[in-house]
Amino acid sequence: MPATRRKDPLASACTCITVARMSHTHTRTTPLRALCSWAMYDWANSGFAALVQTFVFAAYFARAVAENETLGTAQWGTMMGVAGLIIGLGGPVLGAVADRSGRRKPWLALFTGVCIGATGLLWFVQPDVSFVWLALVLACIGTIGSEYSMIFYNAMLPDLASPKTVGRWSGWGWGVGYAGGVVLLIIALYGFVEAGSWFGVPREAAMHIRAVMPLTAVWYLIFCLPLFFFSPDSPSKGIPLGQAIREAFTQLLNSLREIRKYRDIAIFLLARMLYNDGLTTMFAFGGIYAAGTFGMGPSEVIIFGIGLNITAGLGAAAFAWLDDRVGPRKTILISLVGLIIPGAAILLVKSTTLFWIFGLGIGIFVGPVQASSRSYLARVAPSAIRNEMFGLFALSGKLTSFIGPFLVGWLTLASGSQRVGMASVVTLFVLGLVGMLFVPAAINKTK
Repeated sequence: MPATRRKDPLASACTCITVARMSHTHTRTTPLRALCSWAMYDWANSGFAALVQTFVFAAYFARAVAENETLGTAQWGTMMGVAGLIIGLGGPVLGAVADRSGRRKPWLALFTGVCIGATGLLWFVQPDVSFVWLALVLACIGTIGSEYSMIFYNAMLPDLASPKTVGRWSGWGWGVGYAGGVVLLIIALYGFVEAGSWFGVPREAAMHIRAVMPLTAVWYLIFCLPLFFFSPDSPSKGIPLGQAIREAFTQLLNSLREIRKYRDIAIFLLARMLYNDGLTTMFAFGGIYAAGTFGMGPSEVIIFGIGLNITAGLGAAAFAWLDDRVGPRKTILISLVGLIIPGAAILLVKSTTLFWIFGLGIGIFVGPVQASSRSYLARVAPSAIRNEMFGLFALSGKLTSFIGPFLVGWLTLASGSQRVGMASVVTLFVLGLVGMLFVPAAINKTK
């Protein structure tokens, strides 16, 4: 599921350095500034995942907006499930459209704007049950915009990084994203949430919590700009949008019918579907679980989020080298084991201290499993249908992503225990690990 920004760090530090990229039968160079700008989008986007989906708004919704925490958990899970279904069904089509039309930035800008707008409007969600539907609708729209934008963002990586460095750039992108999440969580905690905060936002009607949402939207807007200014886009193929949509459906149907030609990719996407559902569910309920089961207040949840983002960022950056050295498949397997063991422990412990220890341990492996998943597909997807493959990548991550949140929400509601509901997360990790055992090592595809 992420350095304060200086005036022009990318232009000053990266202008004269280039990274070689082999593409088909010719070599072209990508300025390091373009790659740094691409990674900065992770820095920008991570704020939505950290502050809206996990550590601030989700916990605020369950505790202060919903009728009670148990019902709020179920409602949040239902919303995330609906969003996941929409993303899963629409993602492959959007990816195929981009394959036909060529350019990715217009689509990326559209869905980035959708997410930013929905996030800013969460300011209007007050701590009252009458705002439940507004909260759920806006969070759903923001989630859809965020995930759709990542289809086109991820698909840009193989055109920017060389085959030999795609793993480390994928990992560095995740690491930068987690760093961005840490910085934004710190600003939210000490600037808005804590008593005596820097900006002195009133605490009536939870204004000090709600104000974090416009902050997150502005953060996303500012730090996504380097990508649009400095990272090159694929050229337009001159195909009108209507024709691209028609051809996209045909292309997608043909790919689904002939998926046996891409058997290795199909097995990988199936395995990823399982373990990514576990990650999505963990992100959706991490803050709610910390608040409900261990009684953490808003400040404590944010501090835990800061710690988790730090360990996740360090893990993503460190494992980036491992990805290029031993391959993304082995990195994913190692990471899944690293998620399963502390994940199971968290379901059993009752001590807040042990929750912190195992929770931060999980963070080390969250970034690598995400980054290496992206790296694996970037290495094996044929360039002619790469956008479509990343659309299927979104499909694998979202088609069944409603199952995890539904299970957590409704098992929690039925049992009255969040521990019972969260057990589904570890189960999904185990199933994903089993699936990855049948996935072959990645071999770069260039055509």
